[in-house]
Amino acid sequence: MFLPLKRYADFSGRSRRREYWMFFLFQVIAITLITMIAMVFGDFSFDPSDYLDASGTFDASRDLPSGIGLLVGLFSIYALATFIPVLAVQVRRLHDTDRSGWWVLLSVIPVINYIGFLVLLVFYCLEGNKGKNRFGEDPKRDQNTHEVFE
Repeated sequence: MFLPLKRYADFSGRSRRREYWMFFLFQVIAITLITMIAMVFGDFSFDPSDYLDASGTFDASRDLPSGIGLLVGLFSIYALATFIPVLAVQVRRLHDTDRSGWWVLLSVIPVINYIGFLVLLVFYCLEGNKGKNRFGEDPKRDQNTHEVFE
């Protein structure tokens, strides 16, 4: 689950599906905790009347609840801290399927990013190549899965 953080900026080699999806689960849990912290310690509200006037448009004269600022601040810090490890594990996952890491750019190209996201999702779900490929040895070869959770 934390192996991608240990391999912080390692864009070489390969990552198993388990490593990728466990790190994805870690991301979901961390973002959920950040949201819960903002809701508990900030004046967070899901009520649209807190932000909109009677006509349903955003009312700039009203102050936004402090929870939104806390949420944006905490999430920004987290996103900056994990940007490189997320990118690195995505590239290594693509390497495991014998694809170049440049495929990650599909998710940032305007207009086709929706299709690109689906293509990448399929690639991330595919089983890696068995044996050695141009990006290195098969990470499944020794079946030592305990390393993913360290």
